[in-house]
Amino acid sequence: MNEEKTEEQEEHAEEEGASTDEEEQEDGEPQPIDLSSLAEMVRASIEGEAEPSLEDLRCVGLYGDIDEEKAAETIVGLLSLHHLGKPKLPEEGEEQEPGKPIDLYISTYGGSADEMASLVDVINLIKKDCPVRTIGIGKVMSAGVLVLASGTKGERIIGKNCRVMIHSVIGGHSGALHNLENELTEIKKMQEVYIDSLVKETKMTKKQIKSFMRRKTNVYLTAEEAIEYGIADKILE
Repeated sequence: MNEEKTEEQEEHAEEEGASTDEEEQEDGEPQPIDLSSLAEMVRASIEGEAEPSLEDLRCVGLYGDIDEEKAAETIVGLLSLHHLGKPKLPEEGEEQEPGKPIDLYISTYGGSADEMASLVDVINLIKKDCPVRTIGIGKVMSAGVLVLASGTKGERIIGKNCRVMIHSVIGGHSGALHNLENELTEIKKMQEVYIDSLVKETKMTKKQIKSFMRRKTNVYLTAEEAIEYGIADKILE
């Protein structure tokens, strides 16, 4: 009998110990969860809901230097979403409805002026029937400033802590003198295009922009100053 009682007591003690451990886990710090459990929780949370369609995923990211590859990726994304969200042709007597808006997130130190121009041209094309909400986060500098400013007016958003920087067009070439003179002429033309485009899309005058560039240093603006100059319209909230 003594041995039987001892075994029962041990089993009871083990059960109490297990219960105490569970209570400590419940009362203590949250326990880590593995990826498979997390995936199951996410699946369970959306169970019964319709899966999102491509038409509902209306975001494109422009993150990093604006080079040929990055510009191509962004343009393909913009044109694809534009095609999916294009408004239907109205019946006779009906008004044209706007297409579904596209969110373009921008965080860049700048890059190629030519690729900037291609992005701006595509944005202007899409804006005719689909609003393009440009959203500057982190840093929007050099060529990125015009991309941000080219969004649909009233829908250009900037992060509160985003840094904006403007400077003159930068170019570098080597070779025969006549080629260098030709390239310098083209750089000056590109700078004029950049200035004229900023004047069109912002509240800045040509005189203001040229005064920035005459400083021969990078000109940094806060998010509030970017809104004041008309590069963006509102703070991201």
